[in-house]
Amino acid sequence: MVSDKKLSRMDGIIDEFRMRIKDSNQRAVFGDVFDDATLMALYELSRKGYFDAFGGSVSTGKEANIFHAISKKDGTSEIAVKIYMISTANFNAMKEYILGDPRFAGIKQSRKDIIFAWAKKEFKNLKRAVDAGVRVPEPYVTKRNILLMEFIGKDGMPMPQLRDVELTMEEARSIFDMIVEYMHLLYSKAELIHADLSEYNILIDMNVMEPVIIDMGQSVTRDHFNAQAYLQRDVANVARFFRKFNIPVNEEDIISVIKRG
Repeated sequence: MVSDKKLSRMDGIIDEFRMRIKDSNQRAVFGDVFDDATLMALYELSRKGYFDAFGGSVSTGKEANIFHAISKKDGTSEIAVKIYMISTANFNAMKEYILGDPRFAGIKQSRKDIIFAWAKKEFKNLKRAVDAGVRVPEPYVTKRNILLMEFIGKDGMPMPQLRDVELTMEEARSIFDMIVEYMHLLYSKAELIHADLSEYNILIDMNVMEPVIIDMGQSVTRDHFNAQAYLQRDVANVARFFRKFNIPVNEEDIISVIKRG
C-alpha cells in the first residue's frame, strides 16, 4: 500500500518533470508522449544517473518520438531518449513483428504489453547488432516504453538521413558496400533482418562518411515466418536508392552476399 506521503511526493516529481519538459518547447507532443507513468519512468532513469538534463525533440514519428538528453556520468555525453507512444502507436502493425518472434512467445496481446515488448525488442536487436559489428546506436537501458541509446549527432543536432545527403559517386559506392556488409553481419552473426531498411532508416555519420543503421524495433530473427520476404524488401529498397548513382545493382547478387557463409 503506497502512503499518502509517498503519493504526494510522486505527484510532485511528476509535476516537476512535466514543467521541465514543457519549458523545453514540447507542448505539441506533450499529451501523446508524457503521461504520468512515462514521466515517472523518466524520473527514475534520471535518478539512477542515466541522464542529467532532458532537452528538446529530435524527431517525431508514427510509433515514437526521440528527445535529446545529456549525461555527465563519464564526462559529458549525448543520449537519445526514444519514447514509444502508447496511445497512438500502430498497435496492429507492431503485432505482426512481435508475435512471429520466438523471443516473445507467450506475450500478452494488450496494447501496453505489445508496446513495452517493442521497446525491449529494439534494445535486444541493437545489442545483437553491436555485438555483430554493425554500426548502430549503442543501447543503454530500456524501461517501460522508453529506450535510452547513443545519440548519433553533436550538440543536439542528429546526423542526416541517407536520403538528405549529397553524395559523390565514390561516396555512394563506398556507403552502398558498407550497407550491404552490415546487412550480411546482421544476417550471419546477429541472425537478424532489419525488416524496414531504406534511406529513411540509415543515418550518415558525416565525420567519417559512414552509414549508421537505426530504427530496429521491427527487426526479426531469421526464423520469423516472414523473414525472407522482409529481407527481399530491404534489398529492393537499398537497390532502388543506389541505382540513381548508376551503381550496377543486382538484387539476387546482394542477397547472395548477405547470406554468404
